[in-house]
Amino acid sequence: MKLPLVTVNAFASEPFSGNPAAVALLDDWLDVAIMQSIAAQNNISETAFLVKSATGAYKIRWFTPAVEVLLCGHATLASAFALREHFGETSDTIFFESKSGPLSVSCDGSLYTLDFPCQAPKPTSTPSWFTNAFGAHPVEFHASAYSLAIFPSQEIVAALEPDLSLLARTANSNVIVSAPGNLHDFVSRFFAPADGIDEDPVTGSAHCILTPYWAKRLNKTKLRARQISPRGGELLCQLAGDRVRISGQAQLYSKATIHI
Repeated sequence: MKLPLVTVNAFASEPFSGNPAAVALLDDWLDVAIMQSIAAQNNISETAFLVKSATGAYKIRWFTPAVEVLLCGHATLASAFALREHFGETSDTIFFESKSGPLSVSCDGSLYTLDFPCQAPKPTSTPSWFTNAFGAHPVEFHASAYSLAIFPSQEIVAALEPDLSLLARTANSNVIVSAPGNLHDFVSRFFAPADGIDEDPVTGSAHCILTPYWAKRLNKTKLRARQISPRGGELLCQLAGDRVRISGQAQLYSKATIHI
């Protein structure tokens, strides 16, 4: 079997930035073990698999090199880019059906905007696994689909060096660390070694949690964000009721054919 595979850097305005995602358009789902094996061999943050449904929407599933995940922002943005630029899709708004419910991506020139569910975090005590792994004490800790630790400055977040092997051995330890930004409303980093991602370059789904937190704290619904991983990425975020709109650009990295 031969499958086309497009690799896109999402939330990227220039080459070698943002978060890479591979996108495969299928006639029907492959066996889960095969999709996981493809994602493992790709060995980048996410591989997205798409199947067009009878409604015109696209069913979407996302795999890290280690596991299938329930929601992924950057690979959804990359999927919309790949569909429009390389798979013949002409609509300015592309609808997806996922295990996290209906999603959409709209296109306005070079800007792609995700419409995702809001996942407002709730304050809780800082767990011992966090302080053990990071050797640091956040000023706030919150629970949501991912944990969220708040620090007082961008410099502290940038300097964090967590024990990734400890995080990898800890269940439910996917964690966002965030702080007010020097040039942005907020900055963040995201770690998920238990899911096969030591530090994610740019995490769209994390901003479903970050946007409602910072919107409430800063008393504004439109926010400029940067994920300060080594690759880095820019995001425009908007809180819209129970939805979050996350915008960014994308860059083609490669087009290939895989043989399985």
